[in-house]
Amino acid sequence: MRATDIMLVGPAGKPTGGIAQYIREQRERLGDGVSVRVYDVAVADTDSPSAFVRAVLHAMWQALCFPFRRPPDVLHVHSSHWYSFFQSSLYVLYAAVVWRVPVILHVHGSSFDSFVQSDSRLLRWYQSLVFDHCANVIVLSEYWRDVVGPRVGQEKTTVLPNAVDPDEYDPTYGARPPHVVFVSNHIERKGIREFVDAVEQLSARGEEFRVTIAGSGPLSHLSEDLAERHPEVTYEGYVSEERKRELLGEGSVFVLPTHAENLPIALLEAMAGGNALLSTTVGAIPSLIDDNGVLVSPGDPDSLAASLSDLVNDPERVDEMGRKSRERVEEEYSWPVTVERLEALYRGLKQCETN
Repeated sequence: MRATDIMLVGPAGKPTGGIAQYIREQRERLGDGVSVRVYDVAVADTDSPSAFVRAVLHAMWQALCFPFRRPPDVLHVHSSHWYSFFQSSLYVLYAAVVWRVPVILHVHGSSFDSFVQSDSRLLRWYQSLVFDHCANVIVLSEYWRDVVGPRVGQEKTTVLPNAVDPDEYDPTYGARPPHVVFVSNHIERKGIREFVDAVEQLSARGEEFRVTIAGSGPLSHLSEDLAERHPEVTYEGYVSEERKRELLGEGSVFVLPTHAENLPIALLEAMAGGNALLSTTVGAIPSLIDDNGVLVSPGDPDSLAASLSDLVNDPERVDEMGRKSRERVEEEYSWPVTVERLEALYRGLKQCETN
């Protein structure tokens, strides 16, 4: 039997970013019954007016070249909100209307909920037009099914969480004092200010813990200054994927006090590394955390500090949470589980199209 021909569309060429990482893993891990091609729609960052113009022209060129590709059996489009959605919609509509092949729209993005619940009638009409031309829409959790499903139709909405490979991580337990880890972009949305504030509070009280911060961004100076003031804090800056996995394996508590998320791969990676999780009640994050961590409200450094204090002062509890994180990621969020479900979805859509 001929392998199912899948074309993945998304920003695969970006060096960083959750969607690009997912596409790379997806392409590598899909089985022999699937033939995978990737159409990269990544554009350069638009940090100036001239860069924005170049990005728009590049995106237009990508769209103009797309019709000359061989139509696949199934088109799988990865999208976020706003610009990403408008860019992705061109590929959804062309493939569905001209190529007449089934299209999967895979929804990522921290603010897709506010985007899809817009009050703009024109925007909602266009969103509905795109959703109507999709054979299936993948969301990352039940929370996102509740948000997107009413617009798409529950019957063609599939919940498929993000995934990691637990075998790439080697968790260790028993760190005394507990090792607190923050690995993310140093921007307001990721809660780096609240994290630094919380660490300051615990240090001022003389509590025993160790902190490693990795990542970079416009607010990196906050982490640099924190590390200079406190010997128990280390700031490593941007780290490689290998070093990131090492840090997560060494960590006891992974902290992500983010203000907005979908289902962050960073938390899944921390679970694979055997960490207790301390994060916020946004997006699909509550679906990841029960007896393996603690949730706080976003933008509240005092609550974050109190919860972090409770954890670092109860290392046995932290170790047990870390083991439960590892168990959950192996059972529910590993690539073998995801690949099996993706391939079943592809086969079903191909079968429907054939019939």
